Amino acid sequence: MIAPEELAAFAAVAAPTGQERARIEWLDHRLRATAGRRAVDEVGNLIWRSDAGPIELLFLVHVDNVFDAATPLSIRREGDVLIGPGVGDNAAAVMATVWAFAGPTGLPPGVAVAFTVGEEGLGNLRGATHACSELRPRRAIALEGHGLDDVVVEAVGSVRARLWVDGPGGHSWWDRGTPSAIHALVELAGGLLTEPVNIGSIAGGRSVNAIADSAELLVERRSTDPGDLEVFEEALTRLRVALPLRLGVEVLGHRPAGRLERGHPLVAGVRRVGSRLGLPDRLGSGSTDANAAVAAGIPALALGCARGSGMHSLAERIDLGSLELGCAQVAAVAEAAAGGEL
Repeated sequence: MIAPEELAAFAAVAAPTGQERARIEWLDHRLRATAGRRAVDEVGNLIWRSDAGPIELLFLVHVDNVFDAATPLSIRREGDVLIGPGVGDNAAAVMATVWAFAGPTGLPPGVAVAFTVGEEGLGNLRGATHACSELRPRRAIALEGHGLDDVVVEAVGSVRARLWVDGPGGHSWWDRGTPSAIHALVELAGGLLTEPVNIGSIAGGRSVNAIADSAELLVERRSTDPGDLEVFEEALTRLRVALPLRLGVEVLGHRPAGRLERGHPLVAGVRRVGSRLGLPDRLGSGSTDANAAVAAGIPALALGCARGSGMHSLAERIDLGSLELGCAQVAAVAEAAAGGEL
């Protein structure tokens, strides 16, 4: 069932957010010999379903990764471990899904898979949001390459924004005292860090001996409480800089927050499957395609397909033995859904 060479081949296909077409085509070709119906929707998701009836359970599996098109996606094997950028997030989840249903019977009745685009970075869950809106599943489960030992029931939301400052600039000595765009932006950044935020990048200026005439940063606030995100976004609108500097704030994306109650039948059913497979009974939080389903009022959670480390790094690692267990969990959860157990 598990084919490490195939996983490595898929992970080596470039798929920056917004440029996932090559991976979608690879998957479409790979699934030609399997049962079920396939179609690429208007935003670029590949939808794989057992029939045209109502969808009891939709698996959301994103195909994009965090690396730009110039990053070499070289995957190597060391014993029972695969190592390389994106091998887990989210190549392992994609291939675990393919392998779980690649037999002659394909997907169980009422089960569908959306291989989604736009999950990472500033994709803003574009693919998952569209799939949930168009397919209207009764339940949804996002699949991730890491996190096999957790059932993610808390959807961590986020607000992402770009801040930029412009000014006159000048010579560092002759124009000393002229406000610097970088100095002002650093001061703003320090104020933002009183909240649990991440400043992902900061850039600007022209030279070590020039007063910066422009600077910008990207900032993200995450929380499981929608109210926290609203407060942060409001705080951004109140930021100010001294004249003659000018400040701009652009909200780049929202990721909705929410949670699925511990007693929900979907949670209980997934936990029963995990128990039968010997997985830990552990609930967790995360930011996944499941956020889009929660925002659409669809009960949703997220599951991991393997154990590993180094997510979003060039040396990401996935344990192949755990991936086999992840495949078994995906298949068993689908059968439970088809049997009305979720």
